[in-house]
Amino acid sequence: MPKRGQHVVPRGERWSVRRQGASRASGVFDTQQEAVDRAREIARREGSDLYIHGRDGRIRERSTYGHDPFPPKG
Repeated sequence: MPKRGQHVVPRGERWSVRRQGASRASGVFDTQQEAVDRAREIARREGSDLYIHGRDGRIRERSTYGHDPFPPKG
């Protein structure tokens, strides 16, 4: 079963948290930081990815929680 990521995306003047593939937001927040905090909570609990989009809609940051099949080499 593929992992479902959490996306923080702009919604007018506010920010929403939306599960990948979902048609509805799981939450709408006044600030991007509030949305990121909520999405990170969900992603950690589910062991999924977190995608943070900028105002232009492009992904500006990504975090992986749980098993990463391509961990950084150190």
